Amino acid sequence: MIIAMVDFDTAASDRAAALAHLDSDSDLVRAMPGNLSYRVFASREDETRVTVTHEWDDEESFDGYLKSDVFARAGAVLRPMMTGSPVSRRFRAEPMEIAA
Repeated sequence: MIIAMVDFDTAASDRAAALAHLDSDSDLVRAMPGNLSYRVFASREDETRVTVTHEWDDEESFDGYLKSDVFARAGAVLRPMMTGSPVSRRFRAEPMEIAA
């Protein structure tokens, strides 16, 4: 499994637009082969911070996302709103347990 966590900041006045764009793409990303989860968060401590976390079955699925039109379009829309470089952390993981 691949887990990716991306943090970025916008001007406070741009955060709602950034969140709206990410939300509008969420169903498309979730429908992609190998996507297990895609979540968008607005920081509760900072009015400029946005976090996106997503999980993928494997590297091939994640690479498909990175090469997708959805990813390219998000970058084109979001990068101009960012006040700094995004920080992307990517992990290989193996679930120990999935409890319901």
